[in-house]
Amino acid sequence: MGQEEHQLKPEARKGDTLAKYAALISLLVFLITTWVVVLSNDPKSLGWFTFHPPLQSLSLCFFTYGILTLQPSSQPQTKKAGLARHQVAMLLLGFPAIAVGTSAMIYNKYAHGAPHFTSWHGIFGLVATIWLVLQIVVGGGSVWYGGIVFGGGAKAKAAYKYHRLSGYILLPWLLITVHLAGAWSEWMVGHTAFATSLIAYTIAPAIVLISVYARMRSSKMRFA
Repeated sequence: MGQEEHQLKPEARKGDTLAKYAALISLLVFLITTWVVVLSNDPKSLGWFTFHPPLQSLSLCFFTYGILTLQPSSQPQTKKAGLARHQVAMLLLGFPAIAVGTSAMIYNKYAHGAPHFTSWHGIFGLVATIWLVLQIVVGGGSVWYGGIVFGGGAKAKAAYKYHRLSGYILLPWLLITVHLAGAWSEWMVGHTAFATSLIAYTIAPAIVLISVYARMRSSKMRFA
């Protein structure tokens, strides 16, 4: 074990650590703001909607951490450890949170006889949920049991590259969905000060995206 630790080479580039903490702090600002806004506005009166913003914000934090924990990982030991953390964050924490949060909102609409997916936030959220399911299927299929679902070997590695690329496109989609909810939805606008909304739902998501992209290794997504 000690020998393996000595064989590990530093993988972080200059600025990677700063970018990681910038992303994490921005996520905390977004998360805490969302929870405080909901919990300080008579959550019992909100019905099932009470669960939607807190759980969706929590899921985004888990999803982003799942990406950060794989950046960078270029050695067998760090890849294995990073993948394990990634799957815990995504599958055991993030997806259940967003699934329950989405279900709560759908049921809340149903209970009040309100139409579904009538706003840009709702449409973006629907696409994001479907995209996430496909992302999990492709990601799991490319690494579980040697990627046997995609034929293993080089084919599975190619599928994983598409999974990685898709994830980097899905992240800004999720962040835009968050922005549409926090900065534009009627309830959030009516219960959040403009400056708070600007920081938590526009500036913080932008910093998260810039930070994650700054840590990205584009060389890992070469398809040639």
